[in-house]
Amino acid sequence: MGIIDQLKYRWTTGSMLVKLIFINIAVFIILHLITLILLLAGISADTVLAEVELPSRIDLMLTRPWTLFTYMFAQYDLFHILFNMLWLYWFGVIFLLADTSKRMLALYIYCGLGGALLFMAYYNAMDMYGLLIGSSASVIGIVTATAIRHPDYKMGLMFIGEISLKWLAVITIAIDMFSIGGSNAGGHVAHIGGAITGALYAVSQKKGVDITRPFSACVDGCVNIWRRITTPRKKSAERNPSAGQAKHATGKDMESSLDEILDKVKKSGYGALTKEEKQRLFDVSKRIK
Repeated sequence: MGIIDQLKYRWTTGSMLVKLIFINIAVFIILHLITLILLLAGISADTVLAEVELPSRIDLMLTRPWTLFTYMFAQYDLFHILFNMLWLYWFGVIFLLADTSKRMLALYIYCGLGGALLFMAYYNAMDMYGLLIGSSASVIGIVTATAIRHPDYKMGLMFIGEISLKWLAVITIAIDMFSIGGSNAGGHVAHIGGAITGALYAVSQKKGVDITRPFSACVDGCVNIWRRITTPRKKSAERNPSAGQAKHATGKDMESSLDEILDKVKKSGYGALTKEEKQRLFDVSKRIK
C-alpha cells in the first residue's frame, strides 16, 4: 500500500480527531505551495493569507465572512502547527474517551468562533487592528473542556513528569492572560475566548445540556440533503430490471400456490401446514396484497 493509499485509508477509517489534524496539515501545505508559486511570480504571500486570516475590523470581516472559519484551520508557521496539532492529538484522544467525534467537531468550531468574537471585541474596544490565524483557540477550547471533564487524568511531560490535566489547563490559560500585553495580544485573547467556550461546553455537559446539539442537527440535515442530491434516483424497474417481468410472469403462479395452501388449511387446519408452507403463505399473501 502506497503513501497515498495509506492516507486515504487513515482518512476513511479515522475519527474526527484524525480528520481535523489532516485538514490542518493539508491547509498548511496548500498555503505554502500557493505562496511559493506566487512568490515565483513576484506576488506577495500576504495576498493568499489575506483570504484565510480573520481581520479584527467588522467591516472587513463582512467582506470576507468565510475567514471566521478558515482562520481556525490555517497555520503558516511550522512550529505553530506542530504545537497545535500535538496538543490537539494529546487532549483529543482523552476527549474521545467520554465523548463523540461529532461533538468534537462542533466544539472545535464553537471554540474557534468564541476565540474570533473575543478577538474582534478586544481589538475594536482598544481601537486597534490585527489579523488572526491558527487553530489555537479551537485547540485550547478542547484542552479546557477535556481538563474540566477529566480533571485528575494525568499526562506525562518530558522533564516534568506526570501532571493533572486541570493544572495543565490552568497554567496554559494563565500564560495567555499574562501575555495579552505582548506582541501577539490578539492570539492570546483568542485563546481565552476558546477556553471560555470550552469551559461552557464542559460545564453544560455535566448538567446534562449539550450545547453542540443545534450544530450537530444542522450538520446531519446538510448531510441528508447532500445524499439525496448526489444519490441517483432509479426507478424500481431499473434497480431490478427483471422485477416487473417476474411479477407479471409469476403472479398467477403465486395465486395458485396460495389457493392450494388455503385449501389445505380449510381441510386440515393451519397446524397441518409445514414450516415451508407457512412461510410461503406469508410471503405470497404479502406480495399479492
